[in-house]
Amino acid sequence: MNSFIGTYECKADAKGRLMIPAVLKKQLSAALQDGFVLKRAVFQPCLELYPMSEWNKMMEKINKLNRFKKKNNDFIRRFTAGVKIVEVDSTGRLLIPKNLISFSGITKEVVLASAVNILEIWDKDKYEQAIDDAASDFADLAEEVMGQDDEDNGLS
Repeated sequence: MNSFIGTYECKADAKGRLMIPAVLKKQLSAALQDGFVLKRAVFQPCLELYPMSEWNKMMEKINKLNRFKKKNNDFIRRFTAGVKIVEVDSTGRLLIPKNLISFSGITKEVVLASAVNILEIWDKDKYEQAIDDAASDFADLAEEVMGQDDEDNGLS
């Protein structure tokens, strides 16, 4: 599994192209040849960039859903809405399609934020607002998610 580290700022040009910062491009190097999948996030107004290997793992899980259940079909349709295969070009740029620019509200200032095995792509102002909004209850969330005594996974 890929595990990305860091939060990086960059700019989008008028065509929706981002220059991937060199430090991040180095982290992405193993996935550059296979390409990426770019999609709308489920819970936030941002985009998620999956290396193809991570996307394939996600699709394995989704393919196990029973398509004869309406809820599953509805989920699959919404989860894959607007999904695009994208590549980082030879100059290190990533082109974000217009419909995904609209969904995320990306203007010029962009934040690329690691989210374990994927990257989130945010409009800078929306990212800062999301971080500020979550700050007040992060301690409670951290305790609930990570503070349980669970001998199976070594977390305590």
